Amino acid sequence: MRAKLPPFHLAIVVHELAQAREFYGEVLGCREGRSAERWVDFDFFGHQLVCHCAVAAAGTAHNPVDGDSVPVPHFGVVLSMSDWQKLAERLRSSSQVFMLEPKIRFAGQPGEQGTFFLCDPFGNALEFKGFADPESLFAG
Repeated sequence: MRAKLPPFHLAIVVHELAQAREFYGEVLGCREGRSAERWVDFDFFGHQLVCHCAVAAAGTAHNPVDGDSVPVPHFGVVLSMSDWQKLAERLRSSSQVFMLEPKIRFAGQPGEQGTFFLCDPFGNALEFKGFADPESLFAG
């Protein structure tokens, strides 16, 4: 029997949040989670899909999230907080260059999470998230 895999995280660029809400929420039936003026989370069949209404600048789009300029598109994984902390420390110890340093985002709010970003050798942006409460992944 296969162990349960953690949910994936994918952030994509959309041109209108209203249209994204209609398609992902109404057409596909995905529950909406957290949102802000320029992005919205969806429970995409147990995985976290984030639609960012962002404009590309010099080939890379960025969107403000909790005080950071987050690259879009990006993908990643959702880990337990202890696994996230261990990975962040291992990367720090190996002198990995972070796009966005490990930090706690949405502190004290629904969906509080550890997060950090780095690029793979090909320029793909990856986000690693850690949750103390995995049930808060889609907190509204």
